[in-house]
Amino acid sequence: MAAEIRVFPCLSDNIGYLIHDPVTKATAAIDAPDAKPIIAALEREGWRLTDLLITHHHADHTDGIAELKAKYKCRVVGPYEKGVRIDGLDVHVKEGDTVKVGNLVARVFETPGHTLDHISYMFDDAHALFCADVIFSIGCGRVIEGTYPMMWESLLKLRALPNDTRVYCGHEYTASNVKFALGIEPNNPALKKRAEEVTKLRAEGKLTIPSLMRDEKEANVFLRADVPAVAAALGMNGKTPAEVFGEIRERKNRA
Repeated sequence: MAAEIRVFPCLSDNIGYLIHDPVTKATAAIDAPDAKPIIAALEREGWRLTDLLITHHHADHTDGIAELKAKYKCRVVGPYEKGVRIDGLDVHVKEGDTVKVGNLVARVFETPGHTLDHISYMFDDAHALFCADVIFSIGCGRVIEGTYPMMWESLLKLRALPNDTRVYCGHEYTASNVKFALGIEPNNPALKKRAEEVTKLRAEGKLTIPSLMRDEKEANVFLRADVPAVAAALGMNGKTPAEVFGEIRERKNRA
């Protein structure tokens, strides 16, 4: 039986996730922005939280850990400390490790840049990538603790995943990301198509997540820093992809 995934809003623009194994009844939440909507989603489904998979130390991904752990006695998995401690972790994981949620198996990728400790979880059988603040739909996370080359390498690592991978990111920023990306690639047909989809979804009050990795590869300008036309649009012919990526991210920071 296939994994079941539920997606719901948390806080002002975070997104909450549950992934459930219908065979063993194990259920994991990905990150803990706020315990209340996670508890509400669990109760809606009649599921019990067995695992909590944390991606990085920022408060809008960890504030609900203590309440969820106290209520469900769930196992809390997260990254090894890279200068900042995450309270409540039971298991630390790194690149190449696997995490089991019942019979569901996730591969762990170290994806630093936004923070130094950031990790992502890939459930291959479910075609589901939970990447929090690395890749956003038509965007990427702000580079706070790492460097632009470090973040670019993290993006490349995730971009290499199969086209049918569903990308479950940490925030609903797609509309503003699309507007920014169109400023660099106004004639990108995949981006224009995504822009229409996003406008329709948001008008209906729906989330734009998940997106498909295929669509991100074609429309997400942050993943396209090694495309010559993108470098040319920025007046950066001959620059390295990491330098082009850094310029795109700097422009987004100022947008």
